[in-house]
Formats: sequence, C-alpha cells, structure tokens
Amino acid sequence: MAEPDGRETSVRFFGGQTPVRDILETQIEEGLHEINREPDGLFLSGLSAGLDIGFGPLLMAVVLTLSAGSYGDLPTELLLASAYSIGFIFVVLGRSELFTEHTTLAVLPVIDGQASFAELGRLWTVIFVSNVLGGLVFTAFAVTVIPDIGVARPESFIVVAEKLVHHSTWGMFLSAVLAGWLMGLLSWLVTAAQSTTGRILIIWLVTAAIGILHLPHSIAGNVEVLFGLFLGPEITLADYARFLVLATVGNVIGGSVFVALLKYGHASRG
Repeated sequence: MAEPDGRETSVRFFGGQTPVRDILETQIEEGLHEINREPDGLFLSGLSAGLDIGFGPLLMAVVLTLSAGSYGDLPTELLLASAYSIGFIFVVLGRSELFTEHTTLAVLPVIDGQASFAELGRLWTVIFVSNVLGGLVFTAFAVTVIPDIGVARPESFIVVAEKLVHHSTWGMFLSAVLAGWLMGLLSWLVTAAQSTTGRILIIWLVTAAIGILHLPHSIAGNVEVLFGLFLGPEITLADYARFLVLATVGNVIGGSVFVALLKYGHASRG
C-alpha cells in the first residue's frame, strides 16, 4: 500500500521497518512451508504447542488461588491476563504449530493460488487434533500433580472454566470470532516485528487482551475448560463440546476473514 507521496506503507517496531508487502510475502512463504511439511512433524509440533500453552491456564488458577479466587478488581484481572499470555509466549517464540495462527497464516497461500483447500484442510486437521490432544495430556498431568503441590485450589480452575462456558451460544460464537481476529493480527504483527523483545511485547499485548476480555480461544480454552471438567461437576461434557465447537468455528472465521482476506487484499493491491 502506498502513502500519498508514493512511499510504501511500513510497520515499525523498535527501530525496524517492514513493508506491508514484505510481511504478506513472508506469511505466504511460511504458510506454504507448513502446508508442505510431513504430517508426523506437524503433529509433534502441534502436540508440543498444546502442551506448552497449558501453562497459561495453570498459572491463572495459581493467581486466583493467591488472590482469594475472585475476578473483578483491576490488579487481579491484569495478573490473570498476563499469566494467560505466558503459554502463548512459549508457543509462538518456540515456533510450535498453533491452530489459531494457521487460521490466518495457512489461508494466505490458498488465497494466493499456491495451495489448495484440501491441503489447507489437512494442515488444519493435523494441527487442531494435536493441539487438543496436547492440551488433554497437559491437563491430565496437571490435575494429578498440582493437588500434591498445593499451589492452586480445584475451585480456582473451575472459576476459570466457568468464565468461558457460561455464555449464550451466539455470544460465545461472536466472542470467538474476536479471539480469532486477534490471533490473526498476532501472526501478522509478529512477522512484522524486528526483535525478540518486540515479539514478546506483541504476544503479551494481544493475548492479554484475549485474556482480560475472556474471549474463547479454542486451544488455550480447551485446557481451561478441561480443568473444570476434570475437577468438578459444574462443567459437563456437553459444556466442553459446545465450547470447543463454537470457539473453533468462531476462531477460524475471525482469522480467515478479518485478517487473512483483508490483509491480503490491501497488501497485494498496494
């Protein structure tokens, strides 16, 4: 995209400068790389992401335990949002495969005509299944270990889960669209950033926004709701299934439509 004086629009972070067209080309190249990876490598990377992201919900429960298990006051909300972002920092900087990043990243090569919808579907399926499985393994491990350590009460995990499942169907879906939209922006902005410090700040800002707004993220929320399902009768299997379906569909639409399509449109026509 060009400025009125003909200069190309750029994104600037910590003194660096990345033209928008370069961001798009990098994202397409990365998306193609992931689409062409072997399924076993994708699966292991996705499993790692599902495991690592679980540290965010775990630390949220620890924060709630230390703050008497209540939401509502600003310091607690900010601490919870920051704890939530830690899992994303582990995953994004560790370059593991996270489903909600690929609702934007892997869509771009398809829009550009360099990959097919079938290839996109294969990638999404492998990463989503491995992310969810990783979250399940992390949750099962944590609920076995944490009671013996005594750093978080079971009630705190249930409070975190209830924040996600106690919404109307329409409200949960629309808020999941917002979460997918923010995750698409995260992928785009991390590509634009020129330093590790810049990337950490971006990841924290975007994912803390998701956390403080209590938006449904299909992979991090998978762990949050599983904790509630495992630790108390307040969260049912039907609650979990409803959350996972609505969060996943909403995340896909948010990342694909509000980021991939729009960013591709304005960057490719610059």
